[in-house]
Amino acid sequence: MTALDALLVALGVIVTILVGRLALGATWRGIGVYRLWRAGPRHLLARRQRIWRAPRSTHADAVHGPGSPAQSPTPPFHFIEEHTSGSQPCVSVRDARGQRWRVKWGGEVHSETFAVRVAWACGYFSEVTYFVKSGDIHGVSDLRRASACIEPAGTFCDARFELDDPDVRKLFEEHSWAWDDNPFLGTPALSGLKIVVMLLSNWDTKDRRDVARGSNTAIFEHRRSGWTREARYLLTDWGGSMGKWGSNIATRGRWDPTGFEQQTPEYVTGVKDSWVQFGYVGQRTVDIARNISVDDVRWFVPYLSRLDETFLRQALLASGASDDEATRFTHALLARIQQLKGLSPALRLLSSTYDI
Repeated sequence: MTALDALLVALGVIVTILVGRLALGATWRGIGVYRLWRAGPRHLLARRQRIWRAPRSTHADAVHGPGSPAQSPTPPFHFIEEHTSGSQPCVSVRDARGQRWRVKWGGEVHSETFAVRVAWACGYFSEVTYFVKSGDIHGVSDLRRASACIEPAGTFCDARFELDDPDVRKLFEEHSWAWDDNPFLGTPALSGLKIVVMLLSNWDTKDRRDVARGSNTAIFEHRRSGWTREARYLLTDWGGSMGKWGSNIATRGRWDPTGFEQQTPEYVTGVKDSWVQFGYVGQRTVDIARNISVDDVRWFVPYLSRLDETFLRQALLASGASDDEATRFTHALLARIQQLKGLSPALRLLSSTYDI
């Protein structure tokens, strides 16, 4: 084969890949449009809608995060069912307190458990999530994918437990929300959530528009009293966090301290016409990394003060990180926060007031 022949073959392969990606993307979009049309309008029971609330206390509980000691998973665990959807093995169990949990294994366990603690500490709604190093599940039967994670006797290790509260009305997929279609467009609160997404290098930012592949946004309706509800907008999957951001599977990862450290200098790349520039790339890059103003960052900096070295390290260890991982991730996260603080003299003054 001549050099010209080799070049033509290489070009042919590239063109085939590009055409295939375009065709696959068009297919996903078509399926998504159809599913949204078939689902019809979203019907919320709640009158009040929120994506953020001011943290209640100065010091966040890094160990329990959005949960509490009274909500932590308590053995013995009893098997309910296995879930066949999703990218990772998952089962439902009931614990000694009668609480129902979705238990997941795989590469997202550590990153997801840690990310919800960071989002919650900054004022964003998150699901109650715990890392459980090991345990036993009684009554396990007829497992499929989860058989690789649960021994025949029911023992398991390195699992993520996510609370499944039956009193919460959950709207997923077609009835979730999109980054460009929600009641909080143009607010500092929505920009703050995007800052957290990028802070954690969460590249998996699919939303309602991506329903054919699975939306990672949701609306949870919580009862405020016997007659009123509150609709809380949140992210339900942070598994693509704490590694390298990127536009495709070859350039991105999860729970990778080396990759996370390498991209940290590119977290904030500058300011242009009062808009902050970020190096982040993900599945919804334009929606996440654009149109965040210096004023948005100024508003959000005080809430980042909760992410001090002690909190970050405790939250990482509670998520199953090793001592080395906790140290490296903590230093990289603090460096990213420092970049936000250094955007302007006003921000430097404000950040020194909050001592972050």
